[in-house]
Order: sequence, then C-alpha cells, then structure tokens
Amino acid sequence: MKKEIAICWFRRDLRLADNAALYQALKSGYPVLPVFIFDRNILNKLENKADRRVEFIHAALHDMQVLLQNLGSTLEVFYDYPLAVYQKLFSRYTIKAVYTNHDYEPYAIERDTLIKDLLQQHGAHLFTYKDQVIFEKDEVVKDDGKPYTVFSPYARKWRALLNPFYLKAYPTEKYFSAFLKQEAIAIPSLASMGFKAVDIPFPSKQLADDIIQHYTKNRDYPALEKGTSKMGVHLRFGTVSIRELGRRALILNDTYLNELIWRDFYHAILWHFPKVGKGESFKSEYERIEWINNENEFKRWCEGNTGYPIVDAGMRELNATGYMHNRVRMIVASFLTKHLLIDWRWGEAYFAEKLLDFDLAANNGGWQWASSSGCDAAPYFRVFNPYLQTEKFDKELKYVKKWVPEFMEFSYPKPIVPHEAARKRVLEVYAKALKE
Repeated sequence: MKKEIAICWFRRDLRLADNAALYQALKSGYPVLPVFIFDRNILNKLENKADRRVEFIHAALHDMQVLLQNLGSTLEVFYDYPLAVYQKLFSRYTIKAVYTNHDYEPYAIERDTLIKDLLQQHGAHLFTYKDQVIFEKDEVVKDDGKPYTVFSPYARKWRALLNPFYLKAYPTEKYFSAFLKQEAIAIPSLASMGFKAVDIPFPSKQLADDIIQHYTKNRDYPALEKGTSKMGVHLRFGTVSIRELGRRALILNDTYLNELIWRDFYHAILWHFPKVGKGESFKSEYERIEWINNENEFKRWCEGNTGYPIVDAGMRELNATGYMHNRVRMIVASFLTKHLLIDWRWGEAYFAEKLLDFDLAANNGGWQWASSSGCDAAPYFRVFNPYLQTEKFDKELKYVKKWVPEFMEFSYPKPIVPHEAARKRVLEVYAKALKE
C-alpha cells in the first residue's frame, strides 16, 4: 500500500520559515514530503558550468536539509525534468496534493500547467500561493480594473492598500511535526549535474538595520561596501522572506520600501504583459528602432573595455563577482542602448547569464527602462552622461580604481565613441523611428 502524502514543491522559496505554500501543505492533514527539482529544461541551457546561481541553490538546499534532518525528515532533490520527476513520485506514493508558490515567468507557467494536468490525471490537486511578492497579479490595479503601466500611481495605490495582514509571517514552525518522517536522502552533487563550485562567498542574508536606515543616503555610491542591502539574490531564490524585509522597511526606511514596490511593479508588468518576458518591447513602436548592433563594440562592453571607466568598472565587477551595483547597472545599460545603439535584448541576455540575482521581471524592466522602450513616463531623450555620473556618485574614483586600475595609463583605450556625438546620434535614430 503506497503512503498517502502531500508534497511541498520548493522553487524560488528556499526556506522553511514564513513560506506560504509550506504552511498550507503542513496544515493539509497529510505527511509532507519536501521536493526540489534541478530542472534540466533550465540547467541544460546554462553554458557556464561554474554558474554561481546553481551553487547558491545547492548551498541553500543543504541548509534546508540540515533543518529537516533535525526534524526526522528529508528533502528529496532531483536533477531531471519536472514531468518525469512527478511520474516517478506517483510510482512511489499516493500523492493527494502538491503545494507550491506562484512563479510568474512564461516558462514557469507552462511547466506548472503540465504538472497540474498530470496531477489531475491521478486525482491529485495543485495548490499555488503568493509568496515572492507582497502584492501580485490583480491586487494592485486601477479603479477600472486595468493594470498600472506607470510606477508612481502604482506605488501610491500599493501603499494605500498595504496593511499589516500582507506583511504577516506564516508560522510554519508550529506545524513542523507534519513533515514526512524518513531517512535523509543525499542531494545530487554539483559535479553529478555537470557543475562546479567557485567558492566565492555569497552575500549574507543577515541584513543589519543600519544598512536599511542609511539606505537613502548611501544607495547610489558604488564604492560603499555597505551602501546597499545585497538582498537581490536572497529574494530571487527565496532564502529571505519578502514579508520580513517589507516589515523592516516599513519601520526603518521608506526609500528601501520603495525598492520593494518597484520589484512588485515589474512582476505585475510581466504578469499582465507576458510579451515582455518573451523579448518584445513594452512600447511596440520601439521595435522600429534601427539598432547598429556592432558585435565588436558589444564585445568591448561585455569585457569592460569601452574607454569609459565607470562603465568598464561595472562590467568588470559583474564578470568577476556576478553582482553589479544598481546605480552602475543603470549607467552601463544606458550606455549600451543609447551610446552604442545596441539592442537592449543583447544586454538583457548578458545580464541574465551573469547576474547572481537575475530575475526575469526586474532584469527586463530595468533594460527596457534604460532603452526607453518600457513602461516609463520619461521621454526617450534621457541619456546618462557617464562622466557626470562618475562625478556625482564616484567623485573620489574609489570604485573606478578598484576595477579599472589602469584607467589613467596609456594602455587604457580611448572612449569607444565620444559622448556628445553618441547622444546626438541616438536622439536622431529614436526620433526617426518614433515618427514613422
């Protein structure tokens, strides 16, 4: 007789505390089997076998496994295709229900539909919950029910709707006795999946109050070691609860709260306008822009060799660490799209490959913002001046010196394109495309 169980399927929520789907699973009345799938549909596309995101997930799963073993349970981790995993699980258990948290990306929606169909064939249910954002889908919309496409009014409505209920933690600990009791099962090694560890430390998930408190003053200066929270990767993979950060931001710093609202906004845009996640401009008329797409110039941008120190510093930081300061992300994205007239999708794809905290909604939103093709009220003639940005945010050149120590030497390349000429060119190209 196969054992009747419920499954909690972890994806972007790699923690046992304050987890919406886990809370509901543990209260289901069935023993709960925790499951994670290293999805081959995703991993097969990763060319870099030292991808630190895979290493981060692997480490987070080990942390969860230790907690579960202390509770007499285990995490079952698979390296396979999701459909194949569930077919295997059905051969071993009578699965009554699968509990998981929402994922808003196009591939995830297709995947979950397939799993839901399989479960229904076996008389089981798929229950999904909101967990990685504070507000989702249709929770923040205009009075007529239409989605917001500009941030400021969205943020006003978001704040008006916020009450303590939305930031309340799920008390999963009360129900830990409901985990399925069984011997620990080994997690597949990185090597067995064709990956290897780099062993560079990841950002800590312990965030000091003073970093949030001084965020408004410090957040734009890339040389400051503790100017930003570096919570991006933890929010991306759910090792930290968005509700916990929301509660702390509400008390400590409104600017930090605003950044969390931006995150919700971009997830809402992806949900309401899935075309943006499939490589289309939010503003369709921007598809008419005649990009130059010079492959050599793109290569120099990727390598941090453009002759603009602040741009090169950002790209070298990204290549070396998988992280780039947010102010610098805006500078390098503006530079690629506006100075070099290279399609924002090229930059988006490069960031998707390199960023430790890569998140489709935020990455797409940021790149479309930089290229002016996204949901931004500002006109297209915003072109960041790298020299002025450096003067304003890295006046003592500490950040530049760290990543581009040779910037004052003869060996350092001349600017790939003069700023004023680039600005004039992009305005002409955009104006021509948008008049047609």
